[in-house]
Amino acid sequence: MITGELKNKIDSLWDVFAAGGLTNPLEVIEQITYLMFIHDLDDTDNKNAKECAMLGLPFKSIFSNQVKIGERTIDGQQLKWSTFRDFPASKMYETIQEWVFPFIKNLHSDKNSAYSKYMDDAIFKLPTPLVLSKDVDSVDEIYALMGQSTEIGIRGDVYEYLLSKISIAGRNGQFRAPRHIIRMMVELMKPTPKETICESKTRYLIQFNVA
Repeated sequence: MITGELKNKIDSLWDVFAAGGLTNPLEVIEQITYLMFIHDLDDTDNKNAKECAMLGLPFKSIFSNQVKIGERTIDGQQLKWSTFRDFPASKMYETIQEWVFPFIKNLHSDKNSAYSKYMDDAIFKLPTPLVLSKDVDSVDEIYALMGQSTEIGIRGDVYEYLLSKISIAGRNGQFRAPRHIIRMMVELMKPTPKETICESKTRYLIQFNVA
């Protein structure tokens, strides 16, 4: 069970998404999962490199080659979490959006594999460089705390806590409408302060904007 500082860090990460306008719990968990996967790719690659070095075995990093996306090419080392996390926010955002996500979607050439099935639709949805920068810092802090834990199933506990936020949001009616949808509703309906919209959630959102 997640408690204490780790729970607070996960809650803070969730709040960063909400403050940035990404409020659908399913999308938030999806984006967190992608960030954790990218973090794990770097960790696993570094671990394999050390193990091969200790055993005297050859090793080729998945980041060792030049990566080509369309007509452009980039050094694969720039796609490592431990590299791009130190980039300025705007460069980090551009790197993840234009390079890292296409890279992880095409890691395996077998389009029939389970990996390709679930990663083919991966979409980067973080709205701004600032939100991304805060999220990357938060994920690093969460991993640091998981690394300090003596619990064997700490990773599973983290995911279980994340998933619990979906049911909590659903029970409390907290699937909040994105701001651009709210603005569209207001512009289409053009309500006045004296009018009431029948559907309760829509009514509160529109009355809030009219006021």
